Amino acid sequence: MKPGLVLLPGMMCDARLFEPQIAHFEQRFDLHVASLADGDTMEALVEAALKRIRFERFSLAGLSMGGIAAMEMMSQAPARIERVIILDSNHLADTAERRTIRERQIADVRAGHLRQIIVKEMKPHYLAEGNRGDHGLLDQLVEMAMDLGEEVFIAQSRALMTRRDYSDVLSRWPQPVLLLCGAEDALCPPARHQAMAGLLKAATLHVVHGAGHISTLEQADSVTRLMDEFLTSI
Repeated sequence: MKPGLVLLPGMMCDARLFEPQIAHFEQRFDLHVASLADGDTMEALVEAALKRIRFERFSLAGLSMGGIAAMEMMSQAPARIERVIILDSNHLADTAERRTIRERQIADVRAGHLRQIIVKEMKPHYLAEGNRGDHGLLDQLVEMAMDLGEEVFIAQSRALMTRRDYSDVLSRWPQPVLLLCGAEDALCPPARHQAMAGLLKAATLHVVHGAGHISTLEQADSVTRLMDEFLTSI
């Protein structure tokens, strides 16, 4: 029986965020890409996601909002989780400034401006400078968001706005965790991952050069190799 590997996509992303990793791991792992759309709190959407995971124990990899969901999963179901990979994420609660921005974005999305929010406010901050001319990658990010739609954007925004600080979850976690971060991640910079590493009892941190916030696609080979080494190490 193959070991289970659960992938948790970032905000307004789906399985396409992990396309290179899925291709690499699908022969050796029983893969499950979780939906983070059923609920407007982090607790609720993770509880719903856990109910749909068909294997009792599994390893876990989450990027951005998926990394936050991974920390909530570590809190809700520690006995089910074997290895944890957190990519381009943030263990802290939303700031008041960020909550204000999200409220305004929710209002804009309700007015029918989802594409404009994704293209003008979110997409420009996602990629490393050298990848911002990759129109195929940029289009893929927009397509994922538009396929998920307005209601998912609003629910995920609410979940992010009200999430708690996960410092205590990280500080209590006894097992090794792999932290991966794009060197040019403007949303969740390397310093944030260094702070997470300082809380964990057994952390390995890799800063991925040539990547911004979407490291799984920007530097797919490097990220996949680092994930593979961690998942298959003894």
